[in-house]
Amino acid sequence: MFKPKPHNKKPHAESFSASIIGAGNVITGNIEAEGDIRIDGTVKGNVSSMAKILIGPDGLVEGNIFCREADINGQVCGNINTKELLHLKGNAAISGDIHTAKLFIEPTVSFNGQCHMGANIVELKPEMGIVVNE
Repeated sequence: MFKPKPHNKKPHAESFSASIIGAGNVITGNIEAEGDIRIDGTVKGNVSSMAKILIGPDGLVEGNIFCREADINGQVCGNINTKELLHLKGNAAISGDIHTAKLFIEPTVSFNGQCHMGANIVELKPEMGIVVNE
């Protein structure tokens, strides 16, 4: 009467947990991660992720950002390099250059720097860095 459902589980891509830097924490040095990174504290160094970087309203990065996608609501003093979408929102304050394929900026954002856009503008390297195509 009741037949068991076939298990068609497909092997999924390797998943990585998110790394969180909480409010009040200060990290000095570069950060590299395979998975998402959320920053609500302060990072004094470069931040690299093969996934997404999220910076909360109280987050601060004093260094360059390298990632596939970024969602920034805090402060960045350095260059931002994203392979796909860069979303600047809320009271984000950016002081540095941007290299991205797609950009979304809310009207309340402060941005001082140059913006370079295009589908092939940046390419992620396996060792977590970014190469800007000339």
